Amino acid sequence: MRRRCLLAESAAQSGVLLTWPHALTDWQHDIDAVSRVYVDIAREISRREPLVVICYDDAHQHQVEHTLADAGFDAGALHFFQAPTNDTWIRDYGPIAVATGTERILLDFTFNGWGNKHPAELDNAVTTALNAAGLFADAELQQASLVLEGGSIDSDGEGTLLTTTHCLIHSGRNPGHDKHSLEGIFRELMGIERVLWLDHGELEGDDTDAHVDMLARFCSPETIAYLQCSDPDDIHYPALAAMETQLRSLRRADGEPYQLVPLPLPHPVCSATGERLPASYSNFLVINAATLVPVYGDPADAVALERLATCFPDRQIIPINCLALIQQYGSLHCATMQLPEGFLSLS
Repeated sequence: MRRRCLLAESAAQSGVLLTWPHALTDWQHDIDAVSRVYVDIAREISRREPLVVICYDDAHQHQVEHTLADAGFDAGALHFFQAPTNDTWIRDYGPIAVATGTERILLDFTFNGWGNKHPAELDNAVTTALNAAGLFADAELQQASLVLEGGSIDSDGEGTLLTTTHCLIHSGRNPGHDKHSLEGIFRELMGIERVLWLDHGELEGDDTDAHVDMLARFCSPETIAYLQCSDPDDIHYPALAAMETQLRSLRRADGEPYQLVPLPLPHPVCSATGERLPASYSNFLVINAATLVPVYGDPADAVALERLATCFPDRQIIPINCLALIQQYGSLHCATMQLPEGFLSLS
């Protein structure tokens, strides 16, 4: 039997899933502002590959279609699907693709609202509904009882997984599991041979318990881009400095150190009530021929874009202003879920 492989985000893609914000989510008071961000994201993705837009119901779909038509979209570039949702963060409740040669498998892990912090029953049912509608070509959907969010893991596509201890060992997700038992599950379900555990690093305002996609990401099997804090007076400095030290100690499967690319920490961005929001450049999305990078109207934007351009020399680097998006504590990568080539069936 061929070992399963959790594909890297940089693998060729058949499309991206996007759950559009609606008035029954926490976006109800910021719909116009966040919709403009989604229009920007949708425009860049649909220029390069199919985009599946998930809407709550008929009325919501008509509203979204009108919004996109006003923005000059070609309706033929978009594919709509209806499913009621609690929230928009499809990264954490969407399917996770693995392959074994010609076999395609989509894993539907359990989503419980980031450790039972928020309602999640509708979100947890979305992948099953998409599968029932025939969206996933001939890929086999496999249900997994393990609680796991897509933003909590990152793969190099060659058997190595990057994740954080604070999130995966959280008592609200899988009580009774430790690193060893989780590594066994990852090996069985996703073909993971090595797990790199980050024991440090968390952003204020991030209610996911330190998702790795806010902290450090594979850009290639040899390169990791990570969030760096250079201000000793910033509250994040001790944890991010400890994470940086740990990253320097990590080794590739061949024993060589990783090429580490530091991404700056933006100046503090706060909500209307003064709460610091989790602005991070590591929450980028890799798509066909491009990398979409969240920016925040900060001088550090240019530095992050320049450094990520060295990580993805064959892809266009595209900034997306995500100031409105982080008002609900997530950013660009959190709002999207890519599917590799051959995993979508679109008419």
